[in-house]
Amino acid sequence: MTARNTDNRRVQLGRTGPSVFPIALGCMGMSGMYGPSDEADALATIDLAIERGVNLLDTGDFYGMGHNEMLIGRAIQGRRDKVLLSVKFGALREPGGAFIGMDTRPAAVKNFVAYTLKRLGVDYIDIYRPARLDASVPIEDTIGAIAELVKAGYVRAIGLSEVGVDTIRRAHATHPIVDLQIEYSLISRGPEQKIFPVLAELGIGVTAYGVLSRGLLSGSGLSQGDFRALLPRFAGENGARNRALIEGFTKLARQRGVAPSELAIAWVLAKGSNIVPVIGARKPAQLTESLAALDLRLSADDVQQIEKTLPADAIVGDRYQAAQMQHLDSEK
Repeated sequence: MTARNTDNRRVQLGRTGPSVFPIALGCMGMSGMYGPSDEADALATIDLAIERGVNLLDTGDFYGMGHNEMLIGRAIQGRRDKVLLSVKFGALREPGGAFIGMDTRPAAVKNFVAYTLKRLGVDYIDIYRPARLDASVPIEDTIGAIAELVKAGYVRAIGLSEVGVDTIRRAHATHPIVDLQIEYSLISRGPEQKIFPVLAELGIGVTAYGVLSRGLLSGSGLSQGDFRALLPRFAGENGARNRALIEGFTKLARQRGVAPSELAIAWVLAKGSNIVPVIGARKPAQLTESLAALDLRLSADDVQQIEKTLPADAIVGDRYQAAQMQHLDSEK
């Protein structure tokens, strides 16, 4: 491995997308999904990200039921030109927080974007995307509605999230798609088989979330109220077995003098220049550790050794609960 300084580097997000820093900041965890969060830490993390050159901030209008967008709105006030905002929409929640479905009808799309613009305090969204496929609405209708928002100036580009090959092709035929947001990590490598080849063919980029497998690869502990405690890879015997399997990867990282999170992110970066990891840091120290991955250049032999140390098929348990897995078009 050799060191390099890439803080000023930019990559093109897809064939038609904006120029972005090679790592994005995912803000979901700043609004409670991983247990209690500290707003001062969150704001400091966004400040540090912008200072270091990170320009893509990812959120969803249902994160904290609007809290996350309002938080980001405060953080970027007076420096809108420094950031690109990627927003997911469509997930419906009840007052108690439970998810109760998807709505991506054209009228709903325009309603969602109106509220998002207000909460963020901005005039436009850089990348707008449905959070999941709404099986009751043709993807052409949803993308067509966003295309109207692009024409009107409220949205700059259109993305997708967790959808499969057929949906990708149909969406892209309706309006150019700049990126697909999908879970991808050393132990979640399903997109490599069918989805990534189609993205390469169509010139669509990847914003990869879950690159640390929600903390499994970095050894992150669970907090009270942490939704990960319900996930099959973390619960019961699965969790114990997976943590044991990851010990070999942790040992490999330490032998190389880096944190496991750095090695896991560097592995994703090494898999293609079209892949931008979305890092869910909630504290400045976590972000600093993640950005250190940019100083690692992995050779083909390094990548092979990492994959041999922790084969993707060794991990047990799905990435979501059964009911949620059924709604993932990307898994079909």
